[in-house]
Amino acid sequence: MAVQEARDNVAAGAHAGGCMCGDCPHGARAGHRRAVAEFLAKRDEFAAGQGLPAAVAHSASASRQWISEELTQTAEEVAARARAEGEVWLRRVGRWTMYAVWGAVVLLLLVQALTAIGAGWTAARTAGLLAAAVVGLALTAASWLHRARGGALAPVIGEDNRLSTSRAVAASWVLFVVYAVLVLAGRLAAASDHAERDALISGLDLARGAGIVTVLAVVCGIAVLVRRVVALRVLGQRLQKVRAERPRAADLLTDDAGRGTFTDIQYVVISTVALVYAAVRLARRPDQLPDLPWGLAVLVLVSAATYMAGKYAEGGRPVILSVVRSREAGDLDAAIRTGDDIEIRGAGFVPPGAQRADRLARMVVRIGTVHVHVPLVPVPGGFSNPTDTALTVPVPADVEPGRVEVQLVTAAGVETNRYTIDVTE
Repeated sequence: MAVQEARDNVAAGAHAGGCMCGDCPHGARAGHRRAVAEFLAKRDEFAAGQGLPAAVAHSASASRQWISEELTQTAEEVAARARAEGEVWLRRVGRWTMYAVWGAVVLLLLVQALTAIGAGWTAARTAGLLAAAVVGLALTAASWLHRARGGALAPVIGEDNRLSTSRAVAASWVLFVVYAVLVLAGRLAAASDHAERDALISGLDLARGAGIVTVLAVVCGIAVLVRRVVALRVLGQRLQKVRAERPRAADLLTDDAGRGTFTDIQYVVISTVALVYAAVRLARRPDQLPDLPWGLAVLVLVSAATYMAGKYAEGGRPVILSVVRSREAGDLDAAIRTGDDIEIRGAGFVPPGAQRADRLARMVVRIGTVHVHVPLVPVPGGFSNPTDTALTVPVPADVEPGRVEVQLVTAAGVETNRYTIDVTE
C-alpha cells in the first residue's frame, strides 16, 4: 500500500499545494515518496535485466558493479529525503502533542460534567481539573522547548531516533503520580476543616501508597538501566543499532526491524492495565494516593524483570562461519583466485533496521588489506545480495596470493571475526 501510494504521488506530480521542494511538510513528504518510487522503479528495472548500458552489458561483474553503484546513489537520495521528512515530522508532531494534551484536559472536563449530573459537583472534581491543567501547562512548556525534537515526546525518544518502551512506561507512571499528588494538593488547599486536612495528609502515608511508589521506583530504574545496558552493549560490539528515519508509535511494541516482540508487548500491556486500575482507584478515592494492591504491583515488577531480561538477551555479534568460492552453472571446481567471487556465510550480517539499500551499501568486506564494498544485487521486491546469512563479493586483483584474512564490517559499524582463506595465483 505504501509503495502504491508513493507511485500515485509521483503520477500526481505534487501534493495539493503544488510544492515539491521539501521545505514544507507536504513538500518533504511528497519529495520522499517521489524518491522512493523512483528507486523502486529503478530496482525493478535492473532486476528484470533492463536499463543496462551496452558498455557493461557484456560483463557480468561489470554489470553487477554498475547496477550496485546506480542503486547506491539513488538510495542515498532516498535517505536524504527521508531525513528531511523525519525532521519535518518531528516539528509537526511537537504541535500535535500540545493539541493532544489539551484535548485530554477537555475530555476530562466533559467526563466530570457528565458524571456530576445527579451527584453534584465536588471539590475533588475541581481539584482534578486544576491538576490536569497544571500538568497540561507543564507538557505544553516542554513541547515548546523541544518543538524541533517531537515536543512532549522528546524525553521518550531514544538515541536511535525510536520511541523507547522503557522511557514511555516510566514517563506514564511519573505523569500519573504527579497528577495524583496535585489532586491531593488541590484538595488540601481548599479544605477548611482540620480533620479533613489531616485525612488528606495521611493519604500520602507510605503505608497507603507503598505499591505505587515501588512500581514507580522500579520502572524509572528500568528506564535508566536499559539505557546503560544498551550503550555498553553497543560499545562492546555485542549489539547492533541503526538509527531510524523517525520515531513511530509501533516502536513501543516492536524491535528495530519492526517485528513485534513479546517482552515489549507484555511490558506495555501490563503497565497499561495497572495504570488504568490506579486511575480508577484515584477517581473513587481522591483523598489518598491510589493503593495499588501488592498482587498487581508484583505483576508489574515481574513484567519489568522480563523486559529487562529481554534487553540483555537481544542482539549478538555478527559472525563469519565459512567462506567458499562462488560457483556459477558450468564453472569447474577450483581454488579461490583473484577475480573470483567468494560467498561469505554466517549470521547477523544485516542489523535490524538496516534493510534499506543505503544501509546495505555501507557494508564492507576486508580481504587482506583491500576493502571491498558489498555489491547490491536486485531481485523483484528486494535484494538477493547481501542477506543476513550470506553475501557475495569479488576478490580484487590487488589481493596478494597466499593466506589472507576476511572480515566483514556491517552497516552498524560492527566487525565480525576474522576468517582465513587461501588465494592462489
